[in-house]
Amino acid sequence: MMLHLIKLSVGVRDLAHLRAIQAARALAEPPLRHQTRMPPRRRDELLAGGSIYWVIAGHIRARQRLLDVIEDAWDDGTACAGLVLDPQLVPVAARPQKPFQGWRYLDPADAPPDVMEAAAQGADALPPHLRAALREACLI
Repeated sequence: MMLHLIKLSVGVRDLAHLRAIQAARALAEPPLRHQTRMPPRRRDELLAGGSIYWVIAGHIRARQRLLDVIEDAWDDGTACAGLVLDPQLVPVAARPQKPFQGWRYLDPADAPPDVMEAAAQGADALPPHLRAALREACLI
């Protein structure tokens, strides 16, 4: 059985911003990973094709395949878990998501579908007030 994670991408403005942050992080400290205090207990299900779905500005906007869950350490040496990520960010059909702490498991049946890259970029090119209104109406 496969399972996904969902996580808030705090401080990230849009998909392009997340890409830039991750590209810099991947160069500075490979492999590309997201550090989290608690390791997921359902590791095998996540690594059976699961992804991490990123919530950006109040909406689920993208996903990345999970490649591994490793023992890692924060900059101060404190132990944590590292979620090793495929560098490819895949845009998904935007869906509103209320804030939450940490990460949550996401059943594949509840995950938003992938969208074409061009369609995702087209929405980002809209004026901010129009993009916000379309998101509020769950149209993007």
